[in-house]
Amino acid sequence: MSEHPLIEMVKQKVVPLGMQCFTTDPAFVEVLGLAGFDFVMLDTEHAPNNPRAMEAMVRAAEYVGLMPFVRVPDAHCEPDIRRALEAGATGIFLPMVRSADDVKAAASAAFFPPKGERGVCPAMRASRYSLAGLEAYALRNNEQTLLIPIIEHPEGVERIDEICALDDVKVIAFGVGDLSYAMGKGFEMMSSPEVRDAYERVLGSARKHGVAVVGGPVLGGDANACRKALDDGITVFSVGLDLLGFRKFCEQMSDAVSKGVAETTFTRAKRVTAEPSAQAK
Repeated sequence: MSEHPLIEMVKQKVVPLGMQCFTTDPAFVEVLGLAGFDFVMLDTEHAPNNPRAMEAMVRAAEYVGLMPFVRVPDAHCEPDIRRALEAGATGIFLPMVRSADDVKAAASAAFFPPKGERGVCPAMRASRYSLAGLEAYALRNNEQTLLIPIIEHPEGVERIDEICALDDVKVIAFGVGDLSYAMGKGFEMMSSPEVRDAYERVLGSARKHGVAVVGGPVLGGDANACRKALDDGITVFSVGLDLLGFRKFCEQMSDAVSKGVAETTFTRAKRVTAEPSAQAK
């Protein structure tokens, strides 16, 4: 059986491009596919989503040729991992992985016996709601499903070799934001020597074990930033967050209109952007 398409791309030195999606609107997912992205990470850790509600998002991803991944709330959330895969996700992002045991717990939930302990049910989207399709799906799931540990805690950095050495770990992600905060560096991120050292350690272990690394200029960057990430050893790009990108677009449009109006006899309404009120929250 063939490997996961993302792994095939990496082996052919084709750089997969993805984005984190925090909305619950399938239209955003469609736009990503139409814009030339290769995969989407549907978030259920921070976003107001749940893995079962991901079915519509997964359908939208498949419609435009995107590989659908789901980030679950925790590597030990067995029901969330199972339901995301039942919805049709082809892989799971595992937050706050600190050890090989965290990945093993996720593998037990993701894979069918004898590889794991996942329960069997034919009435799910991933098996085409068919008993006849269940066996083929189970084989495909056990061979192709990707478990992607996110290294975003100092303990995960310390144990990176044991994590990358696992047979089920073919891809890891470097979570610079959470790691920087966990190391007491706040928003210093890659400007911190300690965070940079952790980054190099993770990349070195990944190279040693033949593991692909998800990264890139997550919050936005240019061609030079992308080339730098490739030089570092990043082979899978996850660039941008949908809601942050939309806000940036809105700010640019608002600024453009304000500048245009300033050159005329018209004016813009004086509006102060403020935090939501306590009542609104």
